[in-house]
Amino acid sequence: MDVFGLVGNPVGHSLSPPMHEVAYDALEIDARYVTFEPAPDDLETALEGAAALGIAGLNVTIPFKEDALASDLVAADELANRIGAVNTIDFSGDRPTGHNTDAAGALRALRERDVTVDGARAVVVGAGGAGRAISFGLADAGATVSIANRTEAKAHDLADEVPGATGHGLETLEDLLADAEILVNATSVGMEEDATPVPAEALHGGLAVLDAVYRPLETRLLSDAAAAGATTVDGARMLLYQGVEAFELWTGRDAPVSTMDEALRARL
Repeated sequence: MDVFGLVGNPVGHSLSPPMHEVAYDALEIDARYVTFEPAPDDLETALEGAAALGIAGLNVTIPFKEDALASDLVAADELANRIGAVNTIDFSGDRPTGHNTDAAGALRALRERDVTVDGARAVVVGAGGAGRAISFGLADAGATVSIANRTEAKAHDLADEVPGATGHGLETLEDLLADAEILVNATSVGMEEDATPVPAEALHGGLAVLDAVYRPLETRLLSDAAAAGATTVDGARMLLYQGVEAFELWTGRDAPVSTMDEALRARL
């Protein structure tokens, strides 16, 4: 039996175990998905133990994504190095390999709604971890990316790293969105309160709007976007496809996407 899992602190809230467990059962794969919660300064020991125990793959969440990238045990791929974080580790080779599925999760969620990324003008709100991953993913897929952040200097710093990107303050959102085709909220605004980082009047029917927040499923931003006639993509789709990417990386099998989605949404 193969063992996969999640390493983080805390991990009790994670929705990954039910998503992966139903996928193994659906495809009759002899595997299980478990959670590990090492001390915040003890990732290296945890990875050594995982390798010694024959763990097949790990997802990595807060606070360990940057530590996993820096680990001498893990060989991170190019994208993970550019993003600056590892959220998936594959132990199948001679040396564990590190990957980041955040960008692919966002892109697959958009493409599922028939959103064309190549050649699109995209606005990413937020220059943190999610904003970094999504900005690189969109740029690599051929979009022209504008990054808007509350602290404008952080937007400029990230834009300097992302090919062809530009950095902006939040006060420029209306101008940026006027001729944009894609908007991604990569901040936590809307998670804890009925709030949005984007003025409703800036939204329009030519936009596809992805909100990385998945609790609640319908955020204020998505509600405003739907009212404006925009295509909306909730954060659970991005979360789903992050898991799908990891599952397919580890198993070499096409994931049972609808089954995983049902398990995820049943717990939201």
